[in-house]
Amino acid sequence: MTGSPKKPDIAPPPLRNDCFALPAGVDWTPVDDALALLRARLRPVTNVQTVPVFEAAGRVLGGEVTALRSNPPQPNTAVDGYGFSGAVAEGSHVLPLVQGRAAAGSPFDGTVPAGQALRVLTGAALPDGVDTVILEEDVTVQDGHIAFRGPLKQGANTRRAGEDVLAGDVALPAGRRLAPADLALLSAVGVSEVPVRSTLRVAVLSTGDELVDPGEAAGVGQIFDANRPMLLSLIKRMGFQPVDMGRVPDDRGALHARLDLAAEKADVILTSGGASAGDEDHVSALLREAGAMQQWRIALKPGRPLALGMWDGAPVFGLPGNPVAAMVCTLIFARPALGLMVGEGWSDPQGFDLPAAFEKRKKPGRREYLRARVRDGQAEVFQSEGSGRISGLSWAEGLVEIEDGERHIKPGDPVRFIPYSSFGL
Repeated sequence: MTGSPKKPDIAPPPLRNDCFALPAGVDWTPVDDALALLRARLRPVTNVQTVPVFEAAGRVLGGEVTALRSNPPQPNTAVDGYGFSGAVAEGSHVLPLVQGRAAAGSPFDGTVPAGQALRVLTGAALPDGVDTVILEEDVTVQDGHIAFRGPLKQGANTRRAGEDVLAGDVALPAGRRLAPADLALLSAVGVSEVPVRSTLRVAVLSTGDELVDPGEAAGVGQIFDANRPMLLSLIKRMGFQPVDMGRVPDDRGALHARLDLAAEKADVILTSGGASAGDEDHVSALLREAGAMQQWRIALKPGRPLALGMWDGAPVFGLPGNPVAAMVCTLIFARPALGLMVGEGWSDPQGFDLPAAFEKRKKPGRREYLRARVRDGQAEVFQSEGSGRISGLSWAEGLVEIEDGERHIKPGDPVRFIPYSSFGL
């Protein structure tokens, strides 16, 4: 147990229908402004439950966890050797050995008199009368005595009680996504159960008459649905629960029913296609009819239109239908937003400045994300910037982000490379 009362299994109130509304007069939204708006308008939508540490990997802490026990719980030896009390001056020293030894899990029952030594093994609790340990490699043992040379500082080769974590200290903060190393820490400080957020359920829905599933017969003018398998996999790799809502043709009634079902099964809905303002863009049309539609025209390449709204209490991210734009918008906008909604907090992807292995002239006005990878310490970009070149997503290992202003990049100039791993992939 964490020592604090169990949190009730209740969910926060739903988000408001106008949470995505843009300020008056806004037309083209810079990327940083769009991210700031998402960060300000969204909040956790998941409840808190208590689970055993052994089942907590990948979950997000719903509250801070305090250490129930210090780590290490008592002073112990860091090496195999011989323990005694006090510092040792330069020169030769001979100490008589006390009968017995101290080992991890088998402490020495007694006190080591001053001027005598005891055999100790790594991890053993230091008995009374021992505060310093000398390595066994530095000792000669004969006739019940040890001989060694100084100097040796008092406390050498020992660990203090609580030098890692003290009982009562915060071991891990709320909002942390638990990694294997975190489970080791929690276990070491005596925590057996932790409060975690319920897993965020993210529905993925593809729209469009032109789509067929891979393996089906594709007619003239039809294409295979590349977005759904990509988005479902992205959601899973990011640590959320994907909910496959299939694909829907350009039929408003069918889309309405599928959105209703998605809102029942998931906390958030990602759609691809139908998010613009054309005759067959039914996602944006339905959100507009529901009174909860905002179309953010983001100064971004690829993927300018991003439809945002609410459907029966569930936030909807209307992604572009183009797979390259859909992936970029998911990484740049949806990933930090989903983290915020699961209680993980807002997470900006970590980028690295690397020399460019390419040349590019960029006009001002839009931020650009190029499919990229690192070779020989330099950032390479895919041979084509065409957003229809899906192979570039597979070729790449991340994105090169080029700022909003004008830029002429020459080989060797620094560029910001964001690896896919920075998005949790």
